[in-house]
Amino acid sequence: MIFAPGLFAGKVILISGAGGGVGGAVARLLSDLGATLALTDLDAARLGAVALPLNALPLPADLRRVDDCAAVVAETVETYGRLDGLVNCAGIWVEGESASATEADWDLCLDVTLKGCFFLAARAIPALIESRGAIVNIASDAGVVGNAGAAIYCAAKGGLVMASRALALELAPKGVRVNALCPSDILSPMLQGQADRFGGGNPQAYLDRLLAHYPQGAEARFITVDEVAAQVAFLLSPAAAATTGAAVMMDFGLTAGY
Repeated sequence: MIFAPGLFAGKVILISGAGGGVGGAVARLLSDLGATLALTDLDAARLGAVALPLNALPLPADLRRVDDCAAVVAETVETYGRLDGLVNCAGIWVEGESASATEADWDLCLDVTLKGCFFLAARAIPALIESRGAIVNIASDAGVVGNAGAAIYCAAKGGLVMASRALALELAPKGVRVNALCPSDILSPMLQGQADRFGGGNPQAYLDRLLAHYPQGAEARFITVDEVAAQVAFLLSPAAAATTGAAVMMDFGLTAGY
């Protein structure tokens, strides 16, 4: 392991989207590093499957509702007496031609990916000021550069990047750091779901088209969930004390030419 054992001992960290591939990987790594965890997700069954072996506090919630965001933070602080970190992994992928986009597509993607992450962070601010904690928002390369056929998703992740920057400036005088981690395609159930839904009956061809954009050519591969988790752990750690307000690219150089 590249991190010191017990790195987060005594720290309480809240993770949204914890029932997903990235959220689950983040939870497992932070638990291994000694963190006490509170986990939230809309899917109670998936959430429980991640939380139980980690002895984490499962908090099923619909983060599209601001009251749910507030309740998740309040229950975390009530249970553990503090909050040292927030990792927002919750997000929804939407793809398709903008001419046929629906209001439901927009509302679902923006409400989960941007609104929910923002209000979870907003309601966590008082506790994070007390602990001089940190927030890591899982954004995307699509929040930094355009992605044809994914305007709604780009809007959501772009908003999350800018919200992270603004929160970093607002909270810097109070000792709280905020960063947006911007990975490209992650080998996860979400990516497979994209390929299955939008691959026109040929999911592998969909994935191959994504890989064709990477500068590694025949050596191109997708990021693993464990690699994302390692970056999150670094950004939460004292080693990243000078890093705040950053959109940290994690994309094999995909956006380097922009």
